Amino acid sequence: MARIEDKEILLKNGKTLLIRNGLPKDALASVEFVDKVAAETINLTFGPGDLNLTEESQIKFFNKHLEEENLLALLAFVDGMVVCQMNFTPQSRPRRRHVGEFGISVLKEYWGLGIGKEVLKTLIEWAHQSKVIRKINLFVLTSNQRAINLYKGLGFKEEGMTTRDAQIDGKFYDALLMGLEID
Repeated sequence: MARIEDKEILLKNGKTLLIRNGLPKDALASVEFVDKVAAETINLTFGPGDLNLTEESQIKFFNKHLEEENLLALLAFVDGMVVCQMNFTPQSRPRRRHVGEFGISVLKEYWGLGIGKEVLKTLIEWAHQSKVIRKINLFVLTSNQRAINLYKGLGFKEEGMTTRDAQIDGKFYDALLMGLEID
């Protein structure tokens, strides 16, 4: 089972951050979070309305992530509100099931408080404990220097670049492939 222990962290603004597994009861809050965060930044692989999430689809999503040993879905809360969501999805083939990719998003009003860093540290700790995951990958737009610095600070290495990875409002954006080996 892909579960972590609940974790509380004091943020730079004095508020408490709660990081825990996403649960079926969080489905509606997750949908609302995704709708809000998608409209706040171009740094995501999706924009407003792109994912067509429903409460029912998120209930299934969280249940699956709780049942499988190499899937992980984390939510981070401040004052009971979802402020960050991260999900890790591995490859499904036996030869590649040790490798996966994550996506993470933080509400803009909570940027700069270390929330993304704490959630990613939780993912990395989980990967080490899993004994299944041996490599974590991500794609990040080359224009998102703040995120690139965060990933490098946590040990991720640049492994390549893909051009025209995203097209937003008629403009193309390149993306870096970054990875972290879990040993």
